[in-house]
Amino acid sequence: MEHFDAHAVAGRAVARGELYTETLRVPALSAGVYRLAAGATDPQSPHREDEVYCVLSGRARLWVEDADIAVGPGSVVYVEARAEHRFHDVAEDLTVLVLFAPPETEPA
Repeated sequence: MEHFDAHAVAGRAVARGELYTETLRVPALSAGVYRLAAGATDPQSPHREDEVYCVLSGRARLWVEDADIAVGPGSVVYVEARAEHRFHDVAEDLTVLVLFAPPETEPA
C-alpha cells in the first residue's frame, strides 16, 4: 500500500517552485499532484499515456482538443493519450491529482 496527502504534497511543491510532483510509480500507473496558481499559464504538452485529472481544489477551465469545460473541486476528467490539452483561466489556485496509465514517460 502507498499513501500520501495531496494537499501536503502541493504545499511542498509550491515551496520548491514545482508545478508537478510525482507521488507514486508502479508498473501499471503513476500518480502525482499538479498545481497551478491563479492566473498561471499551463505549460503542458500532450502525453503518451492516458490521463485522469481529479480536481481537489481551485477553479479553472480545461481545454481538450474540441472541448472546453469548467472544472472545480470534485471534477474528474479523462484525457486520452496524445490529446492536446491545457488548463486556462485559472481563477483560483488549482490542485489536481493526476493519474497516468501506463506510468508517465516523456511528452508525446
